[in-house]
Amino acid sequence: MAEQEQELGQELGLRFQRRFLAARQLRAFPWPTILHPLCVKYPPSIKYRRCFLTELIKKHESTTAEPLDELYDTLADILNEEESTRCYKNYLLPTGGSVTLSESEAIISQGTTGLVTWDAALHLAEWAMENSTVFSNRTVLELGSGIGFTGLAICKTCNPKAYIFSDYHHCVLKQLVENIRLNGFAVQPETTDLIQPKSEGQEAEGMNYQQPKLIVAELDWGSVTEKQLLDLQPDVVIAADVVYDPEITASLIGMLQKLSTFRADGKPPEVYIAFTIRNPDTYHLFQAELDKVGIGWQVIPAHSNSIFLYDTQSNVTILQLFI
Repeated sequence: MAEQEQELGQELGLRFQRRFLAARQLRAFPWPTILHPLCVKYPPSIKYRRCFLTELIKKHESTTAEPLDELYDTLADILNEEESTRCYKNYLLPTGGSVTLSESEAIISQGTTGLVTWDAALHLAEWAMENSTVFSNRTVLELGSGIGFTGLAICKTCNPKAYIFSDYHHCVLKQLVENIRLNGFAVQPETTDLIQPKSEGQEAEGMNYQQPKLIVAELDWGSVTEKQLLDLQPDVVIAADVVYDPEITASLIGMLQKLSTFRADGKPPEVYIAFTIRNPDTYHLFQAELDKVGIGWQVIPAHSNSIFLYDTQSNVTILQLFI
């Protein structure tokens, strides 16, 4: 019985750490949070830490326990910090490692929504971990990588041969490169075949295999060239939360058609698209446009693992496309 209680306590503590480090709403207050090594090195936003400590102090003061100077000292330090438009979020991986991201605090920043992590990216990463053979020892192209969460999670847990992050907005690409390096990887030129040593930043915890080649490509779906696509040659193509605007649907589908056409071996890549269904009309329009051009699709069954924290009310689905 005592052993079961200990295991339950450890599970609750880990669940709480995941919620705290990812800056999600908290429902209980175990201790290994604000002074967690990841939090100390890569802290969440000042506002989040201030609210967390203020509530924690209230909870503590409501008990008969002695005051803890460490809590008050830590809160005082936070109150003296300068506000910033950026913060860190840390996502614990089942391998024992983590993905750390520098993110914008605003959903829309510098004219783009690509500087924050969206629920579909978390959902797709969970599915990838449960289906790691799809990515193992293969070249993966991610469309609309944003600041890199899904790709970094896959690179740390699924052992791809190469991973090509791509986006178009210059601010997103700059932040993406910073996050890749922050997680212990080097960004390599698209032309190199050499495995580079990891760059400065986090140690690549939990990885006991050769690191994949990581490339960052600037891709405009509407004007991508044949040469660009011939250079990429992905075995697998993924994307998360890129189907949110009817205006970009045609560009995305055109990009997928080109990827199928410009394969050196004539074999089309596997394609998986994850998105949150905010507007059913947009979702059905995407499916209708796929049907129009002869791209087959099927809904991937929901995965069983729940690793990351996101809105459970979100209607996130994954489509496999046959291009």
